[in-house]
Amino acid sequence: MSFIRFAIFVLLLAAAEVATADESAKAWNALRAGGHVALMRHADAPGGFGDPPGFRVEDCATQRNLSAKGRADAEKIGARLKREGIAFEKVLSSPWCRCVDTGKLMNLGTVETEATFGNVVVLRDQRETLTAGGRALIAKWTADGNLLVVTHGANISALTGVSPASGEIVVVKGGSDRAEPVGRLLLD
Repeated sequence: MSFIRFAIFVLLLAAAEVATADESAKAWNALRAGGHVALMRHADAPGGFGDPPGFRVEDCATQRNLSAKGRADAEKIGARLKREGIAFEKVLSSPWCRCVDTGKLMNLGTVETEATFGNVVVLRDQRETLTAGGRALIAKWTADGNLLVVTHGANISALTGVSPASGEIVVVKGGSDRAEPVGRLLLD
């Protein structure tokens, strides 16, 4: 009986890996086709969720910031996207320093801050408004090229239902306010 359980476990594990590989392939194909929005959680920034008491968005010294690993990962992710031939017509970021820094270190274009991608954990009283703004921005993206948005895991979860790892990218189709995931990329 234990052999059967082990065999089932191995099969389930293999199925999970295939699903992940399938999600990754779908994400790459979508980005190569263009017209998609890549929602990326900022790279590694230790310290839990949110920010320390008294933080200020305009002062990086008061926020959780990228670790050395996070900075290196952001550079590696940007390089990998370039090697794969993925280009972004526009790069947007949450105003939080860990997001802006992730975007800049990826070196994929000029990073513009967009308030609607501000941290919905910290700005919990604005969560619905920020999420609606994010959905509207995705719905307006009808360009042939791709849009990269560097934001927070909680924002991506609110938009897509996916809770991404640090540095993970969830790809959604532009031009739709449903923000339904097409695929996912974990590149670090």
